Amino acid sequence: MASMNRIELNPKVCNGRPVIKGTRISVSVILEQIAEGDSWDTVLSNYPELKKEDIQAALIYARESIDHTEIRFAYV
Repeated sequence: MASMNRIELNPKVCNGRPVIKGTRISVSVILEQIAEGDSWDTVLSNYPELKKEDIQAALIYARESIDHTEIRFAYV
């Protein structure tokens, strides 16, 4: 995964949830803020330790995670 140089999965950090490497900022927090309509500049100002590349990595990580997920539909 191309994003893995900026994303860390460590059971000792945030219960193993994916975070930006060297921080406790989870990928899900970044995705939530983007989904709520916050601009990248707003996210970066909220978390000054982040870089633009960290937001890109979070988005790529999410896409790659979805691409490697099998979705099954239950028909009623």
